[in-house]
Formats: sequence, C-alpha cells, structure tokens
Amino acid sequence: MMLDLRNVLWLGLKELRSIRYDRFMLLFVIYSFTFSVYSQATGLQHDLHNAAVGVVDEDHSVLSRRIAAAFLPPEFKPARYLEFAELDDALEHARVTFVVVLPAGLAADLRANRQPQIQIVIDATAMMQAGLGANYIQNIIAAEVADYLQVPRQPLPIALETRFAFNPALESGWFTGVMALINNVTMLAVLLSGAALIREREHGTIEHLLVMPLRPAEIMIAKVWANGLVIVLAVIVSLLVVIRGLVGVPLVGSPALFVGGVVLYLFFATALGIFLGTLARSMPQLGLLFILIVLPMNLLSGGNTPLESMPRLLQWVMQAVPSTHFVHFAQAILFRGAGIDVLWPRFAATFGIGMLFFAVSLYRFRRALAVTG
Repeated sequence: MMLDLRNVLWLGLKELRSIRYDRFMLLFVIYSFTFSVYSQATGLQHDLHNAAVGVVDEDHSVLSRRIAAAFLPPEFKPARYLEFAELDDALEHARVTFVVVLPAGLAADLRANRQPQIQIVIDATAMMQAGLGANYIQNIIAAEVADYLQVPRQPLPIALETRFAFNPALESGWFTGVMALINNVTMLAVLLSGAALIREREHGTIEHLLVMPLRPAEIMIAKVWANGLVIVLAVIVSLLVVIRGLVGVPLVGSPALFVGGVVLYLFFATALGIFLGTLARSMPQLGLLFILIVLPMNLLSGGNTPLESMPRLLQWVMQAVPSTHFVHFAQAILFRGAGIDVLWPRFAATFGIGMLFFAVSLYRFRRALAVTG
C-alpha cells in the first residue's frame, strides 16, 4: 500500500513542535552548531603555541644566554631559568613542558671542536606539543650554535620547494572547526531522532499513534524528515556564519553540494538514532548506546586519524559505515573544492548503505511498535 504523504507531513510538523517546546534539546542544537564549533576551532590548537620552556644554564656563557633568548612567541613563552634541582619539580607540577639543560663548558667545548651534549627533558603527557616542540628546540639550538661558531652554511645540492596545498598557513582551526561541524551532524542527528522516539514512549503518545490509521513507515519517515530538517538548517547557519564568517575558513567548494551530501547522510544517521531508540527504554540508556556506537564510529571515520594509518582490516570494515564516506566527501568539498564528478561514488555509497540501514531500522521499528501495541 502507498504511503499517505499527508500523514507524513502532519506527523513531521508534530515533531517540529515537540522540538520547539523541548527547550533543553533546542538549546543543545543551537550550542552544538555555534559556540561548540567556534570554541573548538579557536581553542584547540594542533600546532605549537605558547609552550612553556625552562633553561638550566650551567655554562653562563654568551652562547647559553643566546640559546635561552631564542625561544620566542608565538611558539614559546619566554624561557624561565631554573636550577638543576628544580627540574623535576617544575615538570611534575606542569610549570614547564620542556627543559633545556646547557652543561658547564658548553661554549668552550664547541670552540675546542669537542662535542658536548645538551639534554632536553620533555613532559610527554602533553603529547602533541612534545612531538612538535622537540624538533623546534633542536633547530633553534643548531641555528644558534652555527651562528656562534660562524660556521658557513653549505647549500644543499638540491633545491627543496615545499608547498602546502589547501591550507598554506597551516591554520589548525580550519581543520578543527570543520571536523567539529561534521562530528556534530552525526551526534545531533542520532540524539534528536532517538530522543524523539523515547519521548513518545515516555509521554505515552506512542499508544495514541498506534490507534490511528497510520503505518509504521509513515511515523518513521516523519521523524526522519523533521529531525533532518532541523540538522540541515543548523548546518547551513553553522557553515556560513560560524565556519566562514567567524572562524574565517575559506570554503573552496560548493556549500550547496556539501548540504546535499548532508541530506543523503541523514538518512543513515537519523535511522541509526531511531534504531537505538527502539533498543533503549530511557534517555540514560540511549546515552550509553551512543557512547558505545556513535563515538567510536566518529573516531574511526577518518576525521581525527587518516584512514590509511589504521589496520587494513579496520579500513575494510569502516568502508561499510556511511560516516566514513561522509567525512571523505565533506573534506573534499570544503577543503579541496571537489565536485560531484569526483565524489559521486562516495555519494552513492552513503545513500545506498544509508537506505539499507534505513530498511533495517524500519523493520526493527515495526517490531517495536507491534510489541508496544
């Protein structure tokens, strides 16, 4: 039998009114696509910025003072001098991340063509800064030593020309902000649709729907389009106002193509939320299922870690998850300006797998309604 589109329309409008009067959920949607995206883009740094460095100067020479003065913003805060006995305490209490120990006789040993050792102690609990900062410090010390000894720098036999594509200034906020938006699409789509079903059950309105001449497919499609519409509108505002306007990310590709991809992906994400809503009996249970399923899915979709660096078996498994294809074409559109002629296989995979899971969720939803009835 054919679906009654009028039922789908009116049920969807009912969902929109429910979201409107659910003030907490409405504020959560607004927060997730505005302040949350902006704060992650501007607050989380993937590059070295204002790192605290300490210097144990046991040489007290011109060279040691030059090395200590070479740590400059924005990568480093001005170096603070420490005694050797203070080294462990400064690291344990996180007052510094790096400590450079300049041994006694450093300048004299270098002038005598000996090879003194400079110790760099790093607090590796600050893992990202530790990895980047070690290279920065080595280059700074090598440059200061070469200038001090007036060693002529030999030109390389080849000319290296490095070009950074798509993000020439290496602005980490561009990547962080867009990934926050992509992750929030999945998170909010699952939570909104799952919470809609649980809200029906908790308020007892699911029984009212069962006595009406409505099909389970009409109820589910109404929840999908209503909650999906809220996400799409929030994505448009976040993309144009927050990402492009406030953060300043240049959107190389077509925003309309990206929004179209979001619409295709929402068939899967909202269906997943309804599927989890049929398993959970309360919002706390939905939250636990969200942690077990959605958070790992976001982490393994290639947004936080390149898919190529994962185990081969995991790469194959994640190809069956639409979020992997969503992250791929979202980055390709917004960062690299890719078009539909390149991305149509990803769009097709997202839509195909999403509709397959939509059918599975619909089957589970019908069974859940049958048990409730």
